[in-house]
Amino acid sequence: MALHPQVQAHLERLAAVNFAGLHTVSPEQARAGARRLTAASVGVPERVEEVTDRIAETAVGPLAVRIYRPLGVREEVPGVVVFFHGGGFVLGDLDSHDALARALANGAGSVVVSVDYPLSPEAKYPAAVDAGFAATSWVVDNAADLGVDAGRLAVAGDSAGGNLAAVLALKARDAGGPAIAFQLLIYPDLDFRRTNFTITEYAGKYGNVSREAQEWFMDHYLTTAEQRLDPRVSPLLEPDLAGLPPAFIVTAEYDALRDEGEAYGRRLADAGVPATVRRYDGMIHEFLRHPFDDAKNAVGDITEALREALR
Repeated sequence: MALHPQVQAHLERLAAVNFAGLHTVSPEQARAGARRLTAASVGVPERVEEVTDRIAETAVGPLAVRIYRPLGVREEVPGVVVFFHGGGFVLGDLDSHDALARALANGAGSVVVSVDYPLSPEAKYPAAVDAGFAATSWVVDNAADLGVDAGRLAVAGDSAGGNLAAVLALKARDAGGPAIAFQLLIYPDLDFRRTNFTITEYAGKYGNVSREAQEWFMDHYLTTAEQRLDPRVSPLLEPDLAGLPPAFIVTAEYDALRDEGEAYGRRLADAGVPATVRRYDGMIHEFLRHPFDDAKNAVGDITEALREALR
């Protein structure tokens, strides 16, 4: 279908701002611009029962986390979702995805622990993966203190955060734990070869970053070009996907990452892993962070899947 009218209006507003290409600015400049965009687009945050900022003392050192306790579960021990924000491993923070984390917590009826993992290029691969694994282990080890049931644990993330969630599910499987019951991958970045149809044809269109910006992100995250083929960078290249937790994968029709997310869903299913892939027609990358009608619908679908998986 055509771009949704709400999306078209959003893209026209963005075009009028005439931002510089990401590949022409420094990470610090890009982060400042991303923070301004978030501040301009976020409305009144959804109310949750409690929000707590903490420093998690993990195996890789201290990590900032933000813990969201949902409305209506004060007397219960809910499941827990460890969430990783998007931003190409270079951008994003706890604030950029605060609204989404709140919506996930309330909708799923689970505690959400949002992780402020180290960004690149200051901390290149595998720093974010190691931090994500350490943070997930910290949640399990501190479940009683956090008031959560570690036996009902999901990992989740959008874009680069979806990459981390998928990689951590693989890493936990191979390490024999922590036990992950579910993986929620929201328009995940899963294939650094950058060769499929949507990544090449949609680059620089429909709000997607350009080919030059794709390289900018990858060069900041990785040390060598060979690392692009590492399954812990490109989980779509993992030869064995058997034994992974069930997955819910969100894709968007006009997202450059659409094809790899859908390919990963097919490969999971072929490996015997229950996998639901839900494409949202007329939508773009990062649509869940915008006030589109279909963003609300998608959050409803996602949180229903989380609720079912973590009940």
